[in-house]
This record gives sequence, C-alpha cells and structure tokens, in this order.
Amino acid sequence: MASYIELKEQAEKLMAEAEKLRQQELEQAIADIKQKMKDYGITARDLGLRGEAGTGAKRAPRGAGAANKVVKYRGPNGETWSGGRGRKPDWISRALKEGKNLEQFAV
Repeated sequence: MASYIELKEQAEKLMAEAEKLRQQELEQAIADIKQKMKDYGITARDLGLRGEAGTGAKRAPRGAGAANKVVKYRGPNGETWSGGRGRKPDWISRALKEGKNLEQFAV
C-alpha cells in the first residue's frame, strides 16, 4: 500500500499534468473561436461582450450617441459603419477603390 507522501506526490504530478493539458486545450479553443469569428465576421459586440474585462472593447464616451446609431454596413472582418456624415471608414474606402459596391456590405 502506498504511503500518504507517495500518494500526495502522485496527486501533485497529476494536477500539474492536468493543468498543462487544460492550458493546451484552452489555447486551441481560443484559436478555434478566433478563426470562426474571422470566418463569419463576428465581433465581440455581436457576442454581447462589449466593455467586459478581457475583450479589449472600449466603452463609448458619454454623450457620444454610439448607442443610438444603427449599423447599416458590415465589412468582411466584422467592421461596422452606420453610414453617417463625415469621412468613410478606411475599409469602405478601400472596398470602393477595388470596385466593390457599397450595397454589398449592407446589413
């Protein structure tokens, strides 16, 4: 029969191995999620993650009216634009120069 110390050492080795495998699986899961987000043009905001820790999303300043704007156009990488006044986003300008039509990006 194994002693307490031996069992404790075995348990610690197993926990270390389990943590290593968990980290590898976590990295793979994150890579899979990022690829699917890219493939389908999904953003953190689409997932309801805006402003949550770790998302990299930033809150709009007070009074910016960002919450009132409706997304009218979505780019191939999930970029959005409301089609408002002012300068067009770079991704729209590039697409138009490439001969694409603005309606191709309509939501």
